[in-house]
Amino acid sequence: MEILQLLYAEFNPLAVVSGSIVGFVLGLIGSGGSVLAVPLLLYVVGMPSPHMAIGTSAFAVAMNAATGTINHGFKGNVKWRCALTFTVAGILGSYIGSSFGKTINGNLLLIIFSIVMILIAGLMLTDKKDKPNGDLHMTLENMAVLVPKLLSFGFVVGLAAGFFGIGGGFLIVPALIYALQIPIIFAIGSSLVAVTAFGLTTSINYSFSGFVDWPIATYFIMGGVIGSLFGTRAATKLANQKALLNKLFALVLILMAIYMIYRSYENLDL
Repeated sequence: MEILQLLYAEFNPLAVVSGSIVGFVLGLIGSGGSVLAVPLLLYVVGMPSPHMAIGTSAFAVAMNAATGTINHGFKGNVKWRCALTFTVAGILGSYIGSSFGKTINGNLLLIIFSIVMILIAGLMLTDKKDKPNGDLHMTLENMAVLVPKLLSFGFVVGLAAGFFGIGGGFLIVPALIYALQIPIIFAIGSSLVAVTAFGLTTSINYSFSGFVDWPIATYFIMGGVIGSLFGTRAATKLANQKALLNKLFALVLILMAIYMIYRSYENLDL
């Protein structure tokens, strides 16, 4: 009862709206949600610090990604064995990375991360190769090839995700496409498994330092559930328009990066 009273007293409609936007992005492109969540929490909801926004968004995005995982799973868009192998190594990396990330200036973290986002977007725009392996499954025959790739990529991506305090979907999607040579719709669905795990790992680590606002996170999640449902439907409809989805993915990254560089530099205290 006390929890319900606290949530009612601290109701924040901006957190619900912001969460719905993030949920839609996660459902649509399987990435970018946590990066979008941080500026929304800072500049729309009004959270007091980058680290508080990062810790809160990590938990909220993890829950929203879990909803997206379920939706994509029912649609057959998740390569479960590959996704779980990738995720196991990434959890360790995420914990190590988030432990370091808490000690770094939050605005400086966002600026560096935004530059990386632009580089990744450029790679996505220039990658014209087809990914024909839509029926790929991990078997005893291909485990020796797939497992080392997935574990190594998972650890590195998890390390980066934890360090920057994000779910890491925008890194996970191209990593899975490269490692498995699968269509982007399967990479999106599978990436949400890792986004969920990495976000939980990061948020738990940040909560130890008091960097999670639980009421705001709860309302953010509520909005995210609704947005994720619509985003997943849109992703399925766009599955046969690979080029368009890739361009949309890259465009979202670039726009978010430019905005975050501007706002983070403005608030940077060196």
